[in-house]
Amino acid sequence: MNLEEYFARTGYKGSLEKQDLETLTDIFQHHIRAVPFENLSIHCGEKITLELEHVYNKIVQRKRGGWCMENNQLLGWVLKCLGYDTSFLGAYVFNPHQNAYATIMTHLLVKVVIDGKAYIVDGGFGVSYQMWQPMELVSGKDQPQAPGVFRFTERNATWYLEKMRRKQYIPNQNFSNSDLLEKKECRKVYMFSLEPRTVEDFRFQCTYLQTSPDSLFTKKSICTLQTTDGFRALIGWTFTETTYNYKENMDLVEFVTLEDEEVEKTLKEKFNITLDSKLVPINVKGSYTI
Repeated sequence: MNLEEYFARTGYKGSLEKQDLETLTDIFQHHIRAVPFENLSIHCGEKITLELEHVYNKIVQRKRGGWCMENNQLLGWVLKCLGYDTSFLGAYVFNPHQNAYATIMTHLLVKVVIDGKAYIVDGGFGVSYQMWQPMELVSGKDQPQAPGVFRFTERNATWYLEKMRRKQYIPNQNFSNSDLLEKKECRKVYMFSLEPRTVEDFRFQCTYLQTSPDSLFTKKSICTLQTTDGFRALIGWTFTETTYNYKENMDLVEFVTLEDEEVEKTLKEKFNITLDSKLVPINVKGSYTI
């Protein structure tokens, strides 16, 4: 495990001398544009483990992606190696179909403190809720980014993340009512506390999310990757490409339904992923929006 190999994977060639916000942002953006948020292992008969060496081997050497516990753990390790003041936090993800936050802490975040200011760095959420810049941990302040306007709100020591999106232009009207499309313009994302966590706190969740029939991740095969102007997503057989600010206050969302034989080709061409085992795509309706 070495940083040079990690940076070769993400394509980052900038300075590593300063532990400042600008460097952090640059490293972070290279990560989310090179490393997909994906759960394909579950649908290839592979087991997802949280040992850092396994995560490093999977993402850096095998050029795969991962979910939050993999992506953010790796990112946290990189930042710590560079001298950043980092810690892990745990979040409860909002389910729009149930209109409620999860009762299990399933989302791992990285908190970074620079010159006394705290930031949240989350490289493991994917689709349109993936932040593109570290977010200052301050309550009630709109933080506009390319994906939309993010905002933290703090109540009784619990922090809430929400995102306001633009209108959506969908050329293929067959998909205008897709259950993958988020209907609300303001969407709750997750809630968390500032209690420091360790990877050990996520062992049960890691097993549960990849085995329970109630888990979103067993119901859908997901691969998403941020681009320079939006993001791509492959959910089951549905490939979407979103371009932010395609027109004034409007995002372009293009949908295509793939045939079985097109899935692996699309993973290679659009996400730079080559799988070792056969993928069995799945997309049970509900509980995931883009």
